[in-house]
Amino acid sequence: MTLKLYVDRLSHPCREVIIFCKLNGIDFEEIHIDLSKRQHLTPEFKEVNPMKQIPAIMDGKFKLSESHAIVKYLACAFPGIADHWYPADLYKRAKVESVLDWHRTNFPRGPGSYVFTSVLAPVYGLHLNPQAAARSEKILIASLAKIESVWLQKKGRFLLGSGQPSIADLSLACEIMPLEALDEKDRERILGPFKRVQKWLDDTKNVMAPHFEEVNSILYKFKENLQKQRDQVGSSITQSSRKHDLHSKM
Repeated sequence: MTLKLYVDRLSHPCREVIIFCKLNGIDFEEIHIDLSKRQHLTPEFKEVNPMKQIPAIMDGKFKLSESHAIVKYLACAFPGIADHWYPADLYKRAKVESVLDWHRTNFPRGPGSYVFTSVLAPVYGLHLNPQAAARSEKILIASLAKIESVWLQKKGRFLLGSGQPSIADLSLACEIMPLEALDEKDRERILGPFKRVQKWLDDTKNVMAPHFEEVNSILYKFKENLQKQRDQVGSSITQSSRKHDLHSKM
């Protein structure tokens, strides 16, 4: 039976799973669970994942959730997956696991939270939260500093000094990608100081081409739509101001 992925591409953990499948030639059926319409809370989806979260998969009768657990399962369950993704060597695998555990403990409260509270919240019917965004930015900057100084080493293009990417590279890169939804000035302000992180991100995009950019293209579309909305608001304010000035002169 075909592997079923229950995903929404606006979610970076979902994009992580989709990209891994595409990179490794795993056939799958993509079932869209629209977070903005709260489809993950429906009784039907609860049958797939009682936790009511995405991503989730069904491989035959086997059901699984949590992106890290899913990509580990896929790396082990499907034949022909290159060893560098999730190494069989105990010591190398433990190092990959250490990055993944650090990621889940620290990083989600950084880029995802910052982008959500400063840009994305209205998509889900919520208000922007500058105070929460400021708190998330501090965590984000601290996390990027750790990647720059600890996880990226002088040798090797990828995390842990590796010459090839692991699922940790894929996971962290997908976590950082929501920063693409920011305007250029804000993105540069945050990522600009971290040159090694930027190079690693570029290397990751290149080695995972074309699937990495294709799956993440939804972020660029979102950014374009957001900019159009800003332009429309700015145009409305300008026109209103002109009318007010004209009225004042009459």
